[in-house]
Amino acid sequence: MKGRQIVLDTLRGLPAAALLIDGKLDDLLIDPGTALAPGAILRGTVDRAVKGGAFVKLPGGQGYLRGGGTLKPGRSVLVQISSRPEPGKAAPLSNRLVFKGRTVIITPGAEGINLSRQIKGEEERARLRSAVDTAASANTAHGIVVRTAATGTKADEIAKEVDQFLAQADLVLAAMTGAPEVMVPAPGTHELARREWLADGDDLVEDPGAFDALGISDAIEALRRVEAPLPNGSITVEPTRALVAIDVNTGADFSPAAGLKANLAAARELPRQLRLRGLGGQIVVDFAPMPKKDRRTLEEALKKALRADPVETSLVGWTTLGHYELQRKRERRPLHEVL
Repeated sequence: MKGRQIVLDTLRGLPAAALLIDGKLDDLLIDPGTALAPGAILRGTVDRAVKGGAFVKLPGGQGYLRGGGTLKPGRSVLVQISSRPEPGKAAPLSNRLVFKGRTVIITPGAEGINLSRQIKGEEERARLRSAVDTAASANTAHGIVVRTAATGTKADEIAKEVDQFLAQADLVLAAMTGAPEVMVPAPGTHELARREWLADGDDLVEDPGAFDALGISDAIEALRRVEAPLPNGSITVEPTRALVAIDVNTGADFSPAAGLKANLAAARELPRQLRLRGLGGQIVVDFAPMPKKDRRTLEEALKKALRADPVETSLVGWTTLGHYELQRKRERRPLHEVL
């Protein structure tokens, strides 16, 4: 099928969502399996301060707030889970709360109304600003970011979402003290898929068994293998406790030209493989041998591929051994924990 399909189903009994583009699996979300999931807003109690931060008691676990070293033990704090906790470690926290909707983001403590740079056309930008201004006129305590998804959305729908999340932010900020409590749960998998993926013209499928009927289960099963094919070689993705190791193979052709060709294909495929496998943290790539003069071309291809990726990824650069390093935010449940 041509176009975009959002498919909501279950995987191993857990809520899951798949994004198909022209019939090919492009993204996959799986229930995080914990209340301490990215996006959740909680009230916690400072446990102990350490150099550079503070450990915070949370409902159902513990978090680490970077920069909270001056907070006194016993103090109540409002925090948000910023990335997926590693097993056995405290959940990473931020005290800069973000209330995210499909078309707008509310940022307490910030100022003004900002529009995504991806929103084009002065007329459309003026229309969206007017819609937000009308809803936010009585509340100047929070900043508002208008998301790219707001483009073409009716003004009353945007205003309704602004009102909803401004009210939610006010309620949370009014409950600064008390025992540890979940104030705003992390969005469910199906909710997240609708919020982040669904756009006008997309096909939404919510039938039980849709993963099997549309071949998604087979595509997910293929991800159990560490090796994925490229048009002219293969890419091997192996998560370890310390990092994710990636190897690019050219097959039988060991020429420098074949190395560059396989590396460019791997750069285009890498973000998709990391998304589908739910992998983050330190990524180390062993690209196929190629001339050093072609490194800039490869880096540009990798940057371009990552621009469309929803997970924040930093390009660190080349190591002395000739590997390439990336740092990717841990936002998702690794697929190998589910399969």
